[in-house]
Amino acid sequence: MPLPRHPVQELLTRIDQLFAPLSVETVPLAEARGRALAREVIAVLDVPGFDRAAMDGYAIRAADHGPRTLIGEAYPARPFAGCVEAGQAVRVMTGSPLPAGADTVVPFEQVQAVSDEPSCQRLQMPSLPPGKNVSPRGEDVQAGQRLFAAGRVLRPQDEALLVAAGVTSVFVHRIPRLSVLVTGNELVPAGSTPPNYRIVDSNSTLLAALIVRDGGEPDVGPIVPDQRDALREALLQAEGDLILVCGGSSVGAEDQVPTLLAQEGELLLHGLALKPGAPTGLGSLRGRWVFLLPGNPVSCLCAYDLFAGRALRRMVGRGVELPYVRVRVPLAEPILSSLGRTDYVRVTLQHGQAWPLPQRGASVLSSVCQADGFVLVEEHQPQLEAGQSVAVYLYDTLRRNDRNDL
Repeated sequence: MPLPRHPVQELLTRIDQLFAPLSVETVPLAEARGRALAREVIAVLDVPGFDRAAMDGYAIRAADHGPRTLIGEAYPARPFAGCVEAGQAVRVMTGSPLPAGADTVVPFEQVQAVSDEPSCQRLQMPSLPPGKNVSPRGEDVQAGQRLFAAGRVLRPQDEALLVAAGVTSVFVHRIPRLSVLVTGNELVPAGSTPPNYRIVDSNSTLLAALIVRDGGEPDVGPIVPDQRDALREALLQAEGDLILVCGGSSVGAEDQVPTLLAQEGELLLHGLALKPGAPTGLGSLRGRWVFLLPGNPVSCLCAYDLFAGRALRRMVGRGVELPYVRVRVPLAEPILSSLGRTDYVRVTLQHGQAWPLPQRGASVLSSVCQADGFVLVEEHQPQLEAGQSVAVYLYDTLRRNDRNDL
């Protein structure tokens, strides 16, 4: 029996209808790293909390003119105790509190000593406008200011700003646990040397890393053989908020997962007009949603990113967008597709153009390492022409120096 070919958008719509953010919890900042905010965050403190010197120099009153008499010094956390009057100056270091009465800092290099008598050091300096080289209270952040909106995925610099603004905890969505079941009689665990025409399971490693990236907690079970009883037991014992079954999802003699899911629970949708990734499906079993992912590694990556990952990202409050930076560049060569089918095409970026990889097999795992990203050819586009502007989803945005390694 041939595999059905549902439009990709049909499954995307189902996911958006079925999956919503999980319950909200309050966690310390250290536990919120990389998580999406469930509520906006408001600053508790002004940053800085006082007027301070923005550079090394002399604090003065800008309205005064002529030589100044040096009356003291100020350092970070060690303010000058007095008040700057007309004709006076206080030596200040970057970050030190601005002395009372002063409103301007003149840099050291712009000041000349008129007299260096220890009892009465006199300084000549130019006139500067009030506020020059001064960082006023609340310049960076003001107490009560909204720092981040809900949905923001916290980066290291975001954490630092929250700490500086007096925020100690934030509201985030509960981290979902995802059960990963990889099936196949031909598979051996990672780290093994495969004997007798068997292969190493790389999909468990791939899916675990993708789940962590998208804010979930992977629970990877042992490899499940292509036997109905073993598959049924593994599914029933899975305790994750979401279950991912990788392999056994097509229509071959040993592809038993779709039939098992339909008999034991509900097979909501199975089979997509997608290349690679056609054997993708969604169902439920005893109150848990189950994604069927293809066993070929590129198909697995494609199906996870487009569908299972979308569900996870919704559960943790990250929205539905793919977690990749998108750039638009012209296509170097045409891409042929089939009307009514969505194609996931790996590309490299060279000289400002996107070059489709010649090797597009669903089992060629090295292709997604060699590629800089991918292009989605939508179902209504039978062909993309050379020179046409396309959206490329970049696998990463880090500088790469290893392009000739593969």
